[in-house]
Amino acid sequence: MYATQALTQLVPFAADELDKNKVTPGVLGFLVFAALAVGVWFLMKSMNRHMGKVDFEEAPDPEAVPAGTDGGTETAGSGSGTKATASGKG
Repeated sequence: MYATQALTQLVPFAADELDKNKVTPGVLGFLVFAALAVGVWFLMKSMNRHMGKVDFEEAPDPEAVPAGTDGGTETAGSGSGTKATASGKG
């Protein structure tokens, strides 16, 4: 005899005692929920540990102008102009 056949034979007996207004998850529902919560907690701890090991270094922007090329001469010119206006005001 299979387990499903045994359970289907017991269902009519349980239907007599079952009050549809008072059905609750019970102890089994609590244990399943608690096991899921503990599992999620361990997964979060593991994820935090693995994310802490990640050494992420962002790649430079290919469209950005490096400091040693044309951008350097423009910065120096604008910097001297800023100094002249600052000294002219003071």
